[in-house]
Amino acid sequence: MRDIDLREAADLIDRAERIVIFTGAGVSAESGIPTFRDALTGLWERFDPRRLATPEAFGDDPALVWGWYEGRRAAVERVEPNAGHRALAAIEQRAPECVVVTQNIDDLHERAGSKEPIHLHGSLFAPRCSACGRPAEVEGTAETDDGRVTPPPCDHCGAPIRPGVVWFGEALPADAFEAAVAAAANCDVLITVGTSGVVFPAAEIPQVTARMGGTVIQVNPDPTPLDSVARINLRGAAAEVLPALVSM
Repeated sequence: MRDIDLREAADLIDRAERIVIFTGAGVSAESGIPTFRDALTGLWERFDPRRLATPEAFGDDPALVWGWYEGRRAAVERVEPNAGHRALAAIEQRAPECVVVTQNIDDLHERAGSKEPIHLHGSLFAPRCSACGRPAEVEGTAETDDGRVTPPPCDHCGAPIRPGVVWFGEALPADAFEAAVAAAANCDVLITVGTSGVVFPAAEIPQVTARMGGTVIQVNPDPTPLDSVARINLRGAAAEVLPALVSM
């Protein structure tokens, strides 16, 4: 990460009227949240992650799938937002207009101070009915020795409550995706942080900004397919690069 690139990025952000912050798993991994595959440790090692993240898997064994996601939710509750999350919240607070769009299913942006981030892939903290789709309030549930936890019934129709995440084979929430695309198309600057740029259709978001003439700034320790659309590539961990960017 060169100082000249950092200063240019900071200047672009300071002058922008409309900013989009687009984040992926990398920013949450720095808080100690395991990635999707890394979460398959211990009693979960014998499972294919796709076996646990489909509507069919939930239909076959609701207690198994619910138990795994409850374990992931508990893991998120044990960690805190990192300096990267807090720096992004600071950028959001300074900007005249800013939209946070995340592929992450945790609540670390909210806890860091971001206001109403768009969750493209849903959230561990927004369970809903598997039948009628109504949002549900769920108290913490204890994981059993075999990982199975019976999901509670819906108060409205009695069907089992499911995790509020997007599974393989499901479309992204239409309202969330449309709002994200609209924000990306109309922003002056999009800051993409910790995303591989290979998970579609979410990976299309930064490319929308580039096509519409906006500036893309990428923060990532490694090269990604988004290198080619980013005006500035800031190499490094989000928890290191972003606080330095905010302090410029």
